[in-house]
This record gives sequence, structure tokens and C-alpha cells, in this order.
Amino acid sequence: MRLILADDSVLLREGLIRLLDEAGHEVVAAVGDSRALLDAVERHRPDVAVIDVRMPPTHTDEGLRAALEIRERRPGVGVLVLSQYVEKTYAATLLAGATEGLGYLLKDRVSEVADFLDSLERVHAGGAAFDPEVVRQLLARTTHADPLSRLSARETEVLEHLAQGLVNAAIAERLHVSSSTVEKHVNAIVEKLDLPRDPDYSRRVLAILRYLDG
Repeated sequence: MRLILADDSVLLREGLIRLLDEAGHEVVAAVGDSRALLDAVERHRPDVAVIDVRMPPTHTDEGLRAALEIRERRPGVGVLVLSQYVEKTYAATLLAGATEGLGYLLKDRVSEVADFLDSLERVHAGGAAFDPEVVRQLLARTTHADPLSRLSARETEVLEHLAQGLVNAAIAERLHVSSSTVEKHVNAIVEKLDLPRDPDYSRRVLAILRYLDG
């Protein structure tokens, strides 16, 4: 796949370039700030952009804001966000929308080469890749119960498809039902999982995280 890397650490960028090259991928651009990232995405139209959350000049959320802009302007570009720590506010903001072609990993996960490359492949394929620790900490703000067993077989099947990053129309086509039927199943799922009605979170995304955690 064709990739763009965005991280202000030259050492990390160079290490990733070598790793990805050895895996048969092409890094078409490697940049150190969000403006250069956005310009590179427009110029190269990569398959996936790998983005650090914190970049110059303030080292707060520049990478995240760039990731959100890419998701809006170039939805065909997969986004894999890297973070040094679990930053719940940033993760919740990113995960508030659709999750297809989206990943959020801790930087420590990059050292697990097979896991990192697998996450890239999933994002490239339109799926989702969330670090288990990110999932655990986000879910810690919801209920501690694990009510997945409450779901019917069909609801579990719908949730499995959601976790693959599929939208309702695609799920409906695969299950040979209407989109409205899928939406009813999704509504039932979020209720049965006791997910909170918090404006800072998408209940659909929380349902996916609950499934992945389970």
C-alpha cells in the first residue's frame, strides 16, 4: 500500500520507513507537522496516513485535528493514529464518527511489528484497528458489566459487521435485509449493552469497542 507518515520524531519516521519498506509497502511522504501532512495527502492521495496525535507547534492535538480533516475531505484515505498515551478526549473525538478505515494505536504497539502491520492492513481494507488498552480505558468510563450475552444471534452478527467497519447499507446487503432492519438491530444493541447517552461519545462506536473488548 502507499503510505504517508506524520511524526515530528525523525528517528521514528526513519524506523517506520525502513520497517514498511521491508514489508513491501511504499512510503510516499514522511513529514513532521500537520500542515505538511495535509499538503502531502492532497498531493499523493495515499491509501493510509499514519499520524502522531501530538505535533508542532503546540504538541497538543495538531495531529488529531489533521486526522479529522482528512476523514472529512478524503474519506477514501485510511487513518491510523499513533499516541504515546491513551488520550481519552482525543480518542473519543476521533471515534465519534464512522470507524471504517480508522485505527488508534499506542506507539508501544509499533514495536510489535506483526500487530502493527496487521492493523495497517485492516485500516487499508476499510476495517477498524483499536489498541486494546485504548478500548479498555474508554470502556472504563461506561459500565463495568459485559452484557454481550444479552444480544440475539442476529444482533451479534450485526455487531460483528459493525466492528469490521461496515455501514448499515453494506450490512443490509450482506444479511439480505433492509437498511431499516439493520438500524433497528443497532438501536437494540446499544440499549442491551447499557451504553450511556453521553454527547461526547457515539453509542455505535462504544458498542463496537465493547464487542472488541469482549
